[in-house]
Amino acid sequence: MNLRNCLVVLIAFAASISTLAAEPLAPDTLSEIERVQPISPKMKGSAVLRAQVLLDRAHFSSGEIDAAYGQNLRNAIRGYQRTNGLQDSGTIDGPTWAVLNADTAPVLVPYTLLDSDVAGPFNPIPTQWVAKAKLTALGYSSAKEALSEKFHVSPKLLAELNPGKLFAGAGEEIVVPNVAGTPELPKAVKIIVAKSDRTLSLVDAGGKTIAQFPVTTGSKHDPLPLGNWKVTGVARNPVFNYNPKLFWDADPGETKARIAAGPNNPVGVVWVNLSKAHYGIHGTPEPSTIGKTQSHGCIRLTNWDATTLAQSVVTGVDVLLQE
Repeated sequence: MNLRNCLVVLIAFAASISTLAAEPLAPDTLSEIERVQPISPKMKGSAVLRAQVLLDRAHFSSGEIDAAYGQNLRNAIRGYQRTNGLQDSGTIDGPTWAVLNADTAPVLVPYTLLDSDVAGPFNPIPTQWVAKAKLTALGYSSAKEALSEKFHVSPKLLAELNPGKLFAGAGEEIVVPNVAGTPELPKAVKIIVAKSDRTLSLVDAGGKTIAQFPVTTGSKHDPLPLGNWKVTGVARNPVFNYNPKLFWDADPGETKARIAAGPNNPVGVVWVNLSKAHYGIHGTPEPSTIGKTQSHGCIRLTNWDATTLAQSVVTGVDVLLQE
């Protein structure tokens, strides 16, 4: 093959790769065989997206829906399998698909942007405590960020699902994961946080796990306070009172600060207070970090999972923090 022919072949191959990469995710059009193909580590794409949405609707969250198999998805699968009497392999096999596939609702649905989705105000969020304290609210930085949280999806995947969309004007139609309108959970009688796999489980009066969420739990500087505690209150849209004495990494000279409420507040949109002083279960302004980074001792969830938690627990609920 001469040089010219080689170049033609390479250009054609590159074009085919580009076309494949641009192919839209379409979990609702998977074949019957694809709908039962195993979901295992390192996988990405439509089948994984479908699994994440179905698990989210069953209240076994993998955090941000991103169409990629990661540790949070593995833990969500294992929790779902245990609750449904399946082998907790962490991979979605035939028996697990058989249960998940009972949910036949579309995985992706069209959504028309409302005035409230794009009204804002949208402002950048400063990193310094002093600058944050000057804001009257810590709202979203963009409509895209707000929509990502509304539909439990990573901003990157939301953009991939909607090539060319601006997320800027009311009336614009986009495609989103079908996670809105999921029935509320029954009341839980116990919260179990497992440090080993970074999960929070809700347990009902019959001892059944009714929900599981990925969490971030403490650090070597502020370890998770293992033991039995109680919920002493649930606050929505909390104000955060920053006290540098409680933060090992506070900058010298920092003073106390009152941080206004909002989804980009350091504790997100929900604070579940625990009987252990200065500790709680709360949301986060950075959903992509859940289950992957450290905290200052408290237990962090995505804002949407924290909201679901708050709907299911009341003052007096038992809390077990365990290895």
